[in-house]
Amino acid sequence: MTSQGWPYLLVPFIPIAILLEIVHAGPVVTFFASALGVIPTAALMGRATEELAVRSGPGIGGLLNVTFGNAPELIIALFALGAGLHEVVKASIVGSIMGNILLVLGAAMFFGGLKRDRQFFNRTAASSQASMLLLAAAALVMPAIYELVDGSGLPRPGAERVHYDTTVQGLSAAVACVLIASYVAGLWFSLKTHRDLFNPETDNSEHGEPWTVRKSVIALAIAGVAVGVMSEILVSSISDAASELGLSEFFIGVIVVAIVGNAAEHWVAVLVAMKDKMDLAVNIAIGSSAQIALFVAPVLVLTSFFLGPHPMALVFNGFELGGILLAILIANHVTSEGESTWYEGVQLLAVYFVLGIAFAVA
Repeated sequence: MTSQGWPYLLVPFIPIAILLEIVHAGPVVTFFASALGVIPTAALMGRATEELAVRSGPGIGGLLNVTFGNAPELIIALFALGAGLHEVVKASIVGSIMGNILLVLGAAMFFGGLKRDRQFFNRTAASSQASMLLLAAAALVMPAIYELVDGSGLPRPGAERVHYDTTVQGLSAAVACVLIASYVAGLWFSLKTHRDLFNPETDNSEHGEPWTVRKSVIALAIAGVAVGVMSEILVSSISDAASELGLSEFFIGVIVVAIVGNAAEHWVAVLVAMKDKMDLAVNIAIGSSAQIALFVAPVLVLTSFFLGPHPMALVFNGFELGGILLAILIANHVTSEGESTWYEGVQLLAVYFVLGIAFAVA
């Protein structure tokens, strides 16, 4: 078992979660079993994508990585959309952005910097992605500002679904289209015109024999089905589990769901930072957040016009707005110098835990 192979130890939770769902076991145990079951399926999807990327060349490979990088989170969110859990979906979006910037990057800086005076990374590439996040933040908060100024106000953290009028729905759709266009431009920038900045060398010492294309495609298909099954069970148990645990669906969405969908990728970022490969760690953390903000969030908004009880307006509650803005401002600050220390990691983790405590009591 390699240091990247631990997620596969959780494979037994996949049949356990299915069995618990069939026998209608308690929602709490079903929720946590399915959450743990998501982790190995996400890891398999990530590994299969990596293998296809290696064989496809840097251009197509990079496109595959950004397309499937957050697929588990997107699949979970689509099931939540279908169930009408709009506020859980928005909470998971915010949680993913915050988790990557504060939790993952913080842990990477902390563990990577413990035995070193400081670590260095490509400031230009990191700042470019952090700037994309800042632009995304400007777009993501505008529907909420409209609601504050000329609407019915922001949703409460305890809400499950709020039906906004067609004006806000149209504004959200327009913002989503702008974000996707910006994301496509970012792909062209990172994969074509400035490709050298965004392709840090990876350590293949633990990678072993490369997979064939057929094996990679089969593994990707199996992982996709498994993620779908686990996501359906997870989403169906969220409401009852939250009630029994005494937590809000908002907290479960912003913390638990946001972490489990990308746990394997989070671990990789910390692992490579410990090997003093901060370029790759920063690329994983900031790049994943940018993809959530510029691609996953707008895709979910547009999909909600066809899936679920009614369209999902891109109106976040006050806690979510604070989390987004703080995380993205911090991302721009910590990437501005091109170097990091273990204490910066502690500070990022501290901010994440403070926000988590606030979300828990919301």
